[in-house]
Amino acid sequence: MKIGIIGAGNIGGNLTRRLTALGHEVSVANSRGPQTLQALVEETGATAVTVPEAARGAQVVIVTVPLKNVPDLPAGLFAEAAEGVAVIDTGNYYPKERDGRIDAIEDGGLTESRWTEQHLGHRVVKVFNGTYAQDLLERPRPAGDPERIAVPVASDDEAAKRVVRALVDELGFDTVDAGGIDESWRQQPATPVYGLRAGVEAVTRALAEASPERPAAHTA
Repeated sequence: MKIGIIGAGNIGGNLTRRLTALGHEVSVANSRGPQTLQALVEETGATAVTVPEAARGAQVVIVTVPLKNVPDLPAGLFAEAAEGVAVIDTGNYYPKERDGRIDAIEDGGLTESRWTEQHLGHRVVKVFNGTYAQDLLERPRPAGDPERIAVPVASDDEAAKRVVRALVDELGFDTVDAGGIDESWRQQPATPVYGLRAGVEAVTRALAEASPERPAAHTA
């Protein structure tokens, strides 16, 4: 597949490494420009592009930038993407450590990914937001392996969810359908599933045990 990655931090960089190794055509962008991605390009064979170019022709676009930077992404970002493009959101809201207060999340009751959707103007698939970046490199396992990790996947776009779940499976992880984006609070920071390294049964149980009340440590 043709895949665009916006954000070349720990998650974005390791997804670039894995997806190129699997044979996908990967374009990667960051806020500082293609010239800053030379080392990653030389390592992986990915193509460094500008942010507006990352989605061009892409069947999957992975948005993995700090939440506070989502509003800075260009309007019409997906105008030249492939029809039915699946947009992955790996983001989390860290008001104290990084993002500052976002009123629509704090007061409006929006989930992090619903807020992201509103800024992007496109439905998203929330996945890998609670995954350790190094696990993308070190913990893939074949299907059926008892040590295979499962990750929750939430979206209102069922077709995009199917595409993303198949891609996650290819990356070496199981998935659990976590419902729609309004239910994605179940996988936000400080929930039982966040950072959980476990299989399908334990991840399913952790999602069910989540509380919608955002803990004080994760409010502004």
